[in-house]
Amino acid sequence: MPPTNGCFVDFALMVEPQLGGTYHDLLDLARWAEGSGFVSFTRSDHYYSSRTPPPAATDAFSTLAGLARETSDIRLCVLVTPITFRHPAVIAKSAATIDQMSRGRLDLGVGTGWMELEHDAFGLPFPPWSERFARLEEALRYLDAAFSPESLPFKGTYYSLEAVSHPKPERRIPIIVGGSGPKRTPSLAGRYADEYNHFIAPPDRLAERLSTMRAAAAGAGRDPDSIVFSTVSGVLTGATESEYRDNLAAAAAERNVDPAALAKRLADAGSIHGPAEQIAEQLAAVEAAGVSKLYVQFFSMPAVDEVAAVWQVIRG
Repeated sequence: MPPTNGCFVDFALMVEPQLGGTYHDLLDLARWAEGSGFVSFTRSDHYYSSRTPPPAATDAFSTLAGLARETSDIRLCVLVTPITFRHPAVIAKSAATIDQMSRGRLDLGVGTGWMELEHDAFGLPFPPWSERFARLEEALRYLDAAFSPESLPFKGTYYSLEAVSHPKPERRIPIIVGGSGPKRTPSLAGRYADEYNHFIAPPDRLAERLSTMRAAAAGAGRDPDSIVFSTVSGVLTGATESEYRDNLAAAAAERNVDPAALAKRLADAGSIHGPAEQIAEQLAAVEAAGVSKLYVQFFSMPAVDEVAAVWQVIRG
């Protein structure tokens, strides 16, 4: 069922399985989201967390391949896969295969990687940020070459492609570039991405980032209107003012902070929070800033009932 609150933003459900949960937990949520009006079921790509003891962390591409065969209509997304985990040849092969398995329902988010802890834990190289960013730009160009019908060759400083890469996607796999930097990330998204994803922020900041992305797209000869602008946010709410206050108090207790301090922190960050009326106002402001898709983010592995309660408020 689509939202009835007057907001035209598409909604995706995003979870963080590095904080726990099994494939079957993911499947239950994906099937529920598919029947409830979400346009996409999205997961992070991490191998580790700093929690003690570290929870089990399933592999992003393996689980998305399973979901591709056990769902029918909802889009499936990884937000985002670090180029430090996999060579772009492996990303291209895995993505094209999952896209085939899902009959064209995969969205592919690609990023630099940021959690040095998990790289150290598994012995994965973690180059300096400048090199990771350069590798990301090359990886995006590599993927464009690998997915193109003509199988264009590519040669860069870190990666090269001389072979024909099969299977080919039936249609272009949407590429998502995400981050919160003021210049380089939106510029990279404008040049190469089908979707630019920014962490939730106050609407004026979102509008600034969108302007930078659009300028970069125009400078690269692309149509800025063809690039989706999305954001990701947790949603702290309740069906009533009283229920919201109870949920706020519980969330504050988990963080060992005062509820008023947590509410201010959420407001300063632009995070979606509050009772139903406030949620509708915030969504309208996000949409006015140019956002057309919101990833509703849950940490750990939520129960379906927990997600449904939040969705009921968002949906209106």
